Amino acid sequence: MRWGLAGASTIAAQHMLPTFRALGDDIAWVASGTGARARAYAAEHAIPAVHDTLETALAAEPVDAVYISSTNEKHHAQALAAISAGAHVLCEKPLAMTLTEAQGMVQAAAAAGVTFATNHHLRCAGSHRALRALVADGAIGRVLSVRVHHAVFLPPHLQGWRINDAGAGGGVIPDITVHDADTVRFLLGEDPVDVVARDGASGLGAGVEDSVMSVWTMPSGAMVMAHESFTHRFAGTALELHGTEGSLFARGVMTQRPVGEIELVTASGRAPVPFSDHNLYHEGVRMFRAAVAGNGQPAATGQDGIHSLAVALAVREAARSGARVTVRTGA
Repeated sequence: MRWGLAGASTIAAQHMLPTFRALGDDIAWVASGTGARARAYAAEHAIPAVHDTLETALAAEPVDAVYISSTNEKHHAQALAAISAGAHVLCEKPLAMTLTEAQGMVQAAAAAGVTFATNHHLRCAGSHRALRALVADGAIGRVLSVRVHHAVFLPPHLQGWRINDAGAGGGVIPDITVHDADTVRFLLGEDPVDVVARDGASGLGAGVEDSVMSVWTMPSGAMVMAHESFTHRFAGTALELHGTEGSLFARGVMTQRPVGEIELVTASGRAPVPFSDHNLYHEGVRMFRAAVAGNGQPAATGQDGIHSLAVALAVREAARSGARVTVRTGA
């Protein structure tokens, strides 16, 4: 597959470019309006061409697929441009700034007959797949509650617009809460009904939240407690699922690497849970390529991206209003 990159991003450099090349794919160009930085990025990563806009890049050299990892406010227009050119699209989360935009992207791809996927990498992890299988098999009985602790420290090289530019889609809610929404949906197979939340800003940046805590009500009656932050240097991440017959404790699994540990606790005692340590991004791109070839679906579809965005937007509204907010996908 021949790829074009929309955005000269860190995630592309660290994870996606190595994945594409490991799977035998080519990168034709990077489209970015950052000028000298984009040219330096292309030189460093052996990308043949640089274009100021995605439209210019697509006109100069058509590609099979476009990977979008630009700032969030650009996703909508860039996805529509790629779709109009007949390219398949793998888009970073959140898909867009609004549900209407996200729905329009997914609908345009369906009308054009191209594959559209959301790059929710965590559902590709062996750890998360092991948790999902245990829940589905009834290992902990009926799920009563879920706790997601995804409070980390955002390293300086990733801060920038994420901590001070609301117009670009900054803030911990669109950056991390949207991931946790997809994780809960993946594990439980259901969407929250409503949420309550409180957010805060510690002074790390300006104009956006850097921490948030929320509680979600699920249709099954299970409750979800989620905590996301950019400011916790030493906390570590954790995921817990508690049911009528047992509990699952997963530590260090909310990450881009295939690491961490899982323990199942039941009346029989405590037992470690083994899981595959495959590369999350390799698996996500492998499934995307298979979907393009007509074999199955991407790991996370466009609809998955719409639903995770809906939860994140509801959490933000609840935090700002102080009221319970119904989660509406509009899809």
